[in-house]
Amino acid sequence: MTDHTPLITDVLKREGWDKYTNHAEDRGGPTKWGITQRAWSGYIGRDATADDIAVITELQARTFYLHEYIIKPHFDLIENAFVQELVIDCGVNHGTRAAAKWLQRAAGAKADGAVGPNTLFAVNTASPYILALRILASRVKLYGRLVTRDHRQAKFAAGWNARAASFLTALAREMGEA
Repeated sequence: MTDHTPLITDVLKREGWDKYTNHAEDRGGPTKWGITQRAWSGYIGRDATADDIAVITELQARTFYLHEYIIKPHFDLIENAFVQELVIDCGVNHGTRAAAKWLQRAAGAKADGAVGPNTLFAVNTASPYILALRILASRVKLYGRLVTRDHRQAKFAAGWNARAASFLTALAREMGEA
């Protein structure tokens, strides 16, 4: 079994580590380790309170991400490490169903939001560079739609774009080494 510890550490860093936030404009509501109240409620099987979010430990956060964003959506079966990390990060930021659909569209598979054998075959035989670029394009387009629909979201746009740009920079570096 692959050790996903470094990947989860990177997600935790991008999500603000152990910082607790509760911005009125943030649709996620109370958040810690990047885990929203809604996501934590689904994970623990009951309505979580803001206090429940505030006390999430690092170990709980790591277990949550491993289960909810790597194993459960079958993203652990993506063979290319870069594409896997990108899809997991998209799942964290946009939901695993959206990330799966972007992956499926990028690979020319049926975009049903469920990663199964057909998706995995298409993904694992495609060019990882093309997949990554197509997924990043979907991500950037979504950011634009979010800000266009709700101008209050513009305060988050710089951070969202920096997140996408970090993957573009890493992809360029990886392509240069290929």
